Amino acid sequence: MMQKDNFGRKTLFRFFGCLVFSILFLTQINAQNNSLNGIVYGMVSSNDGKDAPNVNVQISNLKKSVLTDDKGMYKIEHLPSGIFDIEIFLPGYQKQVKTFTIQPGSVVQLNFKLDITSRQLEDIIVSSTKRKFGIDNSETVAKIPLSNLENSQVYTTISKSLIADQMVYSVDDAMRNAPGVQTMWAATGRAGDGGAYYNSRGFTMQSTLRNGIAGVVTDAIDAANLETLEVIKGPSATLFGSTLTSYGGLINRVTKKPFDHFGGNVSMSLGSYQFGRGSIDINSPLDKKKQLLFRLNGAYNNQGSFQTEGFSKRYFVAPSLLYKPSEKLSISLDAELSYGKNQVSPYLFFYYPVAQLGVTNAKQINMDYKNAYVGDGMYQTSNSANYFGQVNYKISKSFTSSTNFSYGQSYSNGRAAYFYLVPNTTDINNYYLARADQSTRNGKRKTLEIQQNFNGDFKIGSVRNRIVLGLDYTRLNANILFYYPSSYFDIVPLSSGYDYSTMNGVSLNNYYDTSSTVGTYPSISITNTYSAYISDVINLTDRFNISAGVRVDRFNINDQGSNQKYNQTVFSPKFGAVYQIIKDQVSIFANYQNGFTNKNTYTAYKKGQQDSLVTVIAKPEQANQWEAGFKTDLIKNRVSASLSYYDITVKNTVRADPNLPALASVQNGTQVSRGVELQLSANVFDGFNFTSGISYNDSKYTEADSTVLGRRPTTASSPWQANWWMSYRISNGVLNGLRIGFGGNYANNNEIVNSTTMGVFYLPSYLVLNSAITYETNHLILGLKVDNLTNKHYWTGYTTMNPQMLRQLVASVSYKF
Repeated sequence: MMQKDNFGRKTLFRFFGCLVFSILFLTQINAQNNSLNGIVYGMVSSNDGKDAPNVNVQISNLKKSVLTDDKGMYKIEHLPSGIFDIEIFLPGYQKQVKTFTIQPGSVVQLNFKLDITSRQLEDIIVSSTKRKFGIDNSETVAKIPLSNLENSQVYTTISKSLIADQMVYSVDDAMRNAPGVQTMWAATGRAGDGGAYYNSRGFTMQSTLRNGIAGVVTDAIDAANLETLEVIKGPSATLFGSTLTSYGGLINRVTKKPFDHFGGNVSMSLGSYQFGRGSIDINSPLDKKKQLLFRLNGAYNNQGSFQTEGFSKRYFVAPSLLYKPSEKLSISLDAELSYGKNQVSPYLFFYYPVAQLGVTNAKQINMDYKNAYVGDGMYQTSNSANYFGQVNYKISKSFTSSTNFSYGQSYSNGRAAYFYLVPNTTDINNYYLARADQSTRNGKRKTLEIQQNFNGDFKIGSVRNRIVLGLDYTRLNANILFYYPSSYFDIVPLSSGYDYSTMNGVSLNNYYDTSSTVGTYPSISITNTYSAYISDVINLTDRFNISAGVRVDRFNINDQGSNQKYNQTVFSPKFGAVYQIIKDQVSIFANYQNGFTNKNTYTAYKKGQQDSLVTVIAKPEQANQWEAGFKTDLIKNRVSASLSYYDITVKNTVRADPNLPALASVQNGTQVSRGVELQLSANVFDGFNFTSGISYNDSKYTEADSTVLGRRPTTASSPWQANWWMSYRISNGVLNGLRIGFGGNYANNNEIVNSTTMGVFYLPSYLVLNSAITYETNHLILGLKVDNLTNKHYWTGYTTMNPQMLRQLVASVSYKF
């Protein structure tokens, strides 16, 4: 059972206390940062005479800038005496400059008229004082353009501003900003299952969607072309199917798009543990009319290990082409190509009862945190190639069409070592280490998805309807051969003087070439899924909307591993309701969400005959979620928050049949997962942004084998989790452009072994702190970050014990053009 974790609760109170203190401290700094008395103010309007809000007005030689307010007004205060240039710059347009003089106590008025219309201005992103972190509006989450307050589902958006602020280079690292989400396994690179595993609401998930359709990558996913990361919570099969989602939700990567003028950046980074990285982002129109636009993102990443062996090398290239022949039609073609070679730290499994090992938690394991316990050559090579196409067409004022195509292929070849502990019958404290391997040989997995969406926004009488009607075809084709030593490679003692390099690439090759005890496991299957779905958001009033949707999936499955072929049809409904207590500021919501999993076949007792076994096609496993809460978007978009309670029930799980002789399975298992999630993001004052989250999850088996009945699943992650990040950017004076950021992640004890037969073993709670500092000029950005500030020894795991990176320093330089 779960151990009491008083330290964890105290730590939570301490770090939120530090958060409040830091906010008050930085507020005081901000208040004291101004001591001069000249003022320049004025109004900015468009060429059609309308107010121009959110336009950047700056005095470049003082490095001072502000945004115009809702009425197009601006004011820059505390100016010294002198002659200055004030300018307005909009991307793609010629800047306007005016010269003025400030004397002690003087007030100067300067008005500007832009060379663009108010409609054109709306398309230019110039806002910099609103919050840069937190929940943004999305067209993907509901497959309908909805604001966060209108959406009855909970989701988190991790913006490019937050990613840049933290100097994050991968999706894996960016996920630490998602409340209630914990990384379980780092990416291994293996075809089929090589991507990182996370946990949300008690269920595992992976990052498998890109811009709403399939985009599977089996290695660590580079963030070079990442615009926003959307983490959608809860079962979401109605709109996204079950093939690439989980009951805990899904992760959708929204990528950078080409724009209509030349620009980009190039950057280099170096750090401890042999870290090195180079990246480029270049954009340019390819014709004079700016109808054909091109953007290229690329990166090379090299990372050593804090252990005696281990490394990761990745190449990533992502070209994007956008063609806009008319205002109604746009065509985009994208690709993501990655190549990786890595030797990851082997994971430690538990195959024996922990009582035989005399341990209850990871800190008691007698293993050197910095020892990899293998030699060199234990690497795996992998590559992923994903290709995407999208055609968007505006049919009429009320209807649009979006045709989407995705094709991907992943490949892996090489080693994947893992360990488990073996008891010592004569000395319980002197257990042994069994070293094993599960390799792949030319493993391949292919993914094809074709999706057609029709969107409508229209009224029936006075009732507004926003609808999506979709058709989808998804094909998964796996051809992977896993091979391994039938039991283990060897068993070695855990002692400081032992030579663990004897298990290496050469010795393992010799073993597979000569041994007669090599096991194989083929994963060969083809799954075709034909889907249709519809969802409608109905505004009964301008404050109250209800939503309903349904999906039908037809599965055609050919599993050559189990030699089974069959078809199956599944329905998935969803419902939601939102009422805005204060319009566009505070809303309450409730939802019913559904998810399902095709469980293939299982072996059962023939009805009435305990000595006869038959193969049964399993019913789809079903997950049903009820959720309610509230959302806010206050103080002109400066403060956003959501608080919700959810209840997920999973039924039709396949478990061991308790009837003797216990050789079969039965499909009557159930599991519940309930919890609370809070996320908060704010721009407290100009320049200071923070985002945070806290979550609690209670997950347990309610109908299961007696050994786990009433217990928390070993794959459910830590019950209590918290994350936060704050940053302050100085916008005037000699330190203009300096940004300081600080944050961390907390998780309490995680039970990775939890049954009456195996006992209870947990990974201890941890608090990991990170920081970053950057200095930005018009073209240059210098950065320094420190991850794991306190050099914390901690572990994550998915039924396993995986040591995590120690303190790491990384310095970077970027040039913008």
